[in-house]
Amino acid sequence: MLRTLHRFMGNAVTIYGMNRGSVGFLMNAYREDGLLERIAKATPAVLHPLRMQALDLDGKTYDGIAINEVSLLRERRQAAKLKISIDGVVRMPEMICDGVLVATPAGSSAYNLSAHGPVIPIGAGLLALTPISPFRPRRWRGALLPRTATVLIEVLNADERQVSASADFTEIRRVARVTVCEDRTISSTLLFDPEHALEERIIREQFQP
Repeated sequence: MLRTLHRFMGNAVTIYGMNRGSVGFLMNAYREDGLLERIAKATPAVLHPLRMQALDLDGKTYDGIAINEVSLLRERRQAAKLKISIDGVVRMPEMICDGVLVATPAGSSAYNLSAHGPVIPIGAGLLALTPISPFRPRRWRGALLPRTATVLIEVLNADERQVSASADFTEIRRVARVTVCEDRTISSTLLFDPEHALEERIIREQFQP
């Protein structure tokens, strides 16, 4: 589904997916009978991706788009040291961790949830900023940010404590800093069966044992 969304992103193509795999959170149940009728009754959900701009240690810049999340992860045995700013204000001068991620509402039930981040309803207008195995500050569990926020993540001691950054299929090694924000100029429209609408799935996910 992610490959299809990236392929048709910005082309005003409405996508109805059916799950033939194991997870398929953005898909409907696989059933061929009455397919045209199901599509006609389906509920649309509009998604806006994140845009990642990364600078590596060689001074090269990269651009990436993420429907689920932008994640930074340590590359070596040592934990990463990260400095996090939101809209130009330093909120976390130093975090020692395996990494950190910024997730969209659609992606909040994926890697973000596995990292103990919150599940976000599609219409909430929020992004999740979630640490991955934080060591210091040990009890910080992340933050909910307005969708308009710009997140700047700087890698401290980047030569020694190297970090990679990923935006869906785009992965950059040895990053020095990464900027993440929602790109409202790009949208994708998914269709869901009324009984499996994306909003309902996200709410239901929060009550799973």
